[in-house]
Amino acid sequence: MTPRSTNPRTRTIPDRLAAIATAVAAAIVVVAIAVGLFLTPAWVGFEQGRSQAAAWTGYSEADLRTATNAILHDLVLGPPDFAVEIGGTPVLTARERSHMRDVRGVFGSFAVLVLAAATVLIALFALQRRRGRSDRAWSAIRSGMRWLIVGIVVAGVIATFFFDVAFEIFHRLFFTGGSYTFDPRTDRLVQLFPFQFWSEPTIV
Repeated sequence: MTPRSTNPRTRTIPDRLAAIATAVAAAIVVVAIAVGLFLTPAWVGFEQGRSQAAAWTGYSEADLRTATNAILHDLVLGPPDFAVEIGGTPVLTARERSHMRDVRGVFGSFAVLVLAAATVLIALFALQRRRGRSDRAWSAIRSGMRWLIVGIVVAGVIATFFFDVAFEIFHRLFFTGGSYTFDPRTDRLVQLFPFQFWSEPTIV
């Protein structure tokens, strides 16, 4: 019996579609892992220190951690109340809490996308493995990583030189106009997470 050729030119359309789906799914999963690392208390605390969040808020380090960890908990695990108080005073206003619930909604949609991508990746890899074509699955994953590297480089350049514009476009795409603008002189949300807090992780 003549073995099947693994030459990409001889692959059928379903094979090519499976390879594309595998590559895209792998890239989405890797991006999700990277985003998850930036949501850890260790990283958030480090970046808040660099962006002087304590000075902006006037909180002690203990109160800053209490407020931040509660907000992260509500964002990632829920429920999305964002009703943490310091000294009996709510940290966030009703408008800030509303925005954070919107953020939670975006995170929820992204989580569904990641779950779907992970399912597709596992299913397609298992299918190729059963067919004795694990090399095709790994080849597709490598292609996905190459394209992801290109995308990260492009995004890194944009974040480095045009962060303000990119930040605004992102928020216009995912949030209602005006719902994400806050005054750093008075609003705790942007004092807890100053501009530098977002720009540096984006570049990283």
